[in-house]
Amino acid sequence: MGNVYHHRLFLAGPAGRLEAMYWTVAEPEPPMAALVCHPHPLFGGTMHNKVVFQVARALHDLGLPVLRFNFRGAGLSEGLHDEGRGEQGDVGAALDWLALKFPGKPIVLAGFSFGMVVGVQVGCRDNRVSELIGLGLPVNRNDLGFLASCTKPRLFLQGSEDQYGDVDKVRELVASLPEPKRLVVVPGVDHFFTGKLESVGEAVRAWMTERHPDWPSPVHASPAE
Repeated sequence: MGNVYHHRLFLAGPAGRLEAMYWTVAEPEPPMAALVCHPHPLFGGTMHNKVVFQVARALHDLGLPVLRFNFRGAGLSEGLHDEGRGEQGDVGAALDWLALKFPGKPIVLAGFSFGMVVGVQVGCRDNRVSELIGLGLPVNRNDLGFLASCTKPRLFLQGSEDQYGDVDKVRELVASLPEPKRLVVVPGVDHFFTGKLESVGEAVRAWMTERHPDWPSPVHASPAE
C-alpha cells in the first residue's frame, strides 16, 4: 500500500473546532472509509483510548482510511459536553468531512461505549454509513432502542464481565434485533477488554474480511502514535 501518514487536524463542528486524527492510505480510491467514536469524555474518554485505537488499527490494516475525533469539550475540541445530544452533531460533522474527501464511498462507523450510543445512533440513520460496529454496549444505564429499527449490517463486541453492559442483557438485546447482525463476546474481560485488546482487532478484521472477500490484502502497518 506504500507509505502511510497520520495527520492531526481540526474539523468544523457545530459547537466549534473538533480535534481529529486521520490515518491515510496510499490507494487513492479505497473501497470504503472509516470513522471511530470514543467513550465518555467525562470519564477520561478520548480518541486515544486503547479500544478506539485498536479498532482504528484493525480497520486501517484492511486498507481503509480512518478518522477519529474528540467530542466537544474533550482534548482540544471546543464546546461543552452535552450528554450525547449535541455530540450527535459532532458525529455528523466527521461524516461530512469523510464524505467530502471520499465522495460516494461508503463509510463504516465504529463506536465504543458512549461513542457506540452516540455514533451508532447517527450511523443508523445516515445513508452514507453502510456498516456499523458497536463495542462495549452500556445497556445497564442507556436506552438502545434506536437499534430496533436499524437494518444495516452490525457487529457488536462485548466483554463477558462488562460492568456497564451485562452480557446477558446484551445477548437478549441483540437477539431481538433485525438481521444482519453478529455478536462476539470476548470471555473473561471487562468493559475495556483489558488484556484481550488483540481479540477486538481480530474480530473486527474477521467480520470485515468476511463481508468483503474481494478486497485486496493490505501490506502496510498502521502508524504508531
